[in-house]
Amino acid sequence: MVGYSRRTGIVLLAVALFLACGGIGARADPAPADTSQIGEIRPGPGRQTQLEVYSAAMGRSVNMTLLRAADPDTPAPTLYLLNGSSGGSDGNWIDHTDLAEFFAGKQVNVVVLMDGAGSYFTDWRADDPVLGKQRWATFLTRELPPIVDEEFDGTGADAIAGVSMAGTSVFQLALAAPGFYRAIGSYSGCARTSDPTGQAIVGAVVTTQRGTVADMWGPPGDPDWAANDPYLHVDKLRGTAIYVSAGNGTPGHNENLGYTRGDAIQLLYQFVFGVPLEAIADMCTRQLQDRLRAAGIPATFDLRPTGTHSWGYWQDDLHRSWPMFEEALR
Repeated sequence: MVGYSRRTGIVLLAVALFLACGGIGARADPAPADTSQIGEIRPGPGRQTQLEVYSAAMGRSVNMTLLRAADPDTPAPTLYLLNGSSGGSDGNWIDHTDLAEFFAGKQVNVVVLMDGAGSYFTDWRADDPVLGKQRWATFLTRELPPIVDEEFDGTGADAIAGVSMAGTSVFQLALAAPGFYRAIGSYSGCARTSDPTGQAIVGAVVTTQRGTVADMWGPPGDPDWAANDPYLHVDKLRGTAIYVSAGNGTPGHNENLGYTRGDAIQLLYQFVFGVPLEAIADMCTRQLQDRLRAAGIPATFDLRPTGTHSWGYWQDDLHRSWPMFEEALR
């Protein structure tokens, strides 16, 4: 029920305890984007449409769920939503938020990716023995959006938001294709990735999904780490609407058995892992706020006085950030 998988949470807790004590890089050329295509469309349940889209860059199909705009006969913009480190297998926007109800009357297509575990949704420099070929920036900025627009009557206006790991990725995607996404939303992410703290977090996320982090940006200290660090390249975010949120790790209104529907294990998880993970996100978010302010780049920051690393707060974040997205997508 959280953006990080439980296994990732364990490793990141160790990272948190250790810390308490103490432009985009070169990429392999993808296959031509015009060979990418929808492989399968399956209706339901409810307003959902299940899609499989073949990515030429990655040489495989990617699963996702689409919620059609309120009036499917009228062109609509698209909001892409990314899950956390598990890629959606251990908690996702569809299963753990009121996404369908919230967007029921809104004129926007919503696409939720059900893939990308441990990938940071970036283009990796090398194919990984376990995770395979990772070309997510290519897929999300060049391959997928034109396909969605053509098949589902899109306007060409796009925005993207993500939780946890993907709360970092949305910034890197904005760097990969400046201006492509009109707005980005980062919920409980950590934009700074190349300093020792950031490298520890990224390494924990990737390795607990059995990936090899050196296949992504090289070994620690490689120039690709700095090249892919949004904190170091905030000038490329100018002109993009930005919403960033995080709690401070203090238990809040979702830390009770009523919220977890009597699931005591989930409640324990939110206390044991959700508290320190969100404290890290809070630290990263405040650093980014200072950086953007110093650069004179406008952004909306929602620094919640309570809240752990869990879906209930991210649902609230999406609700609060929607007016920004709606304005940017007009």
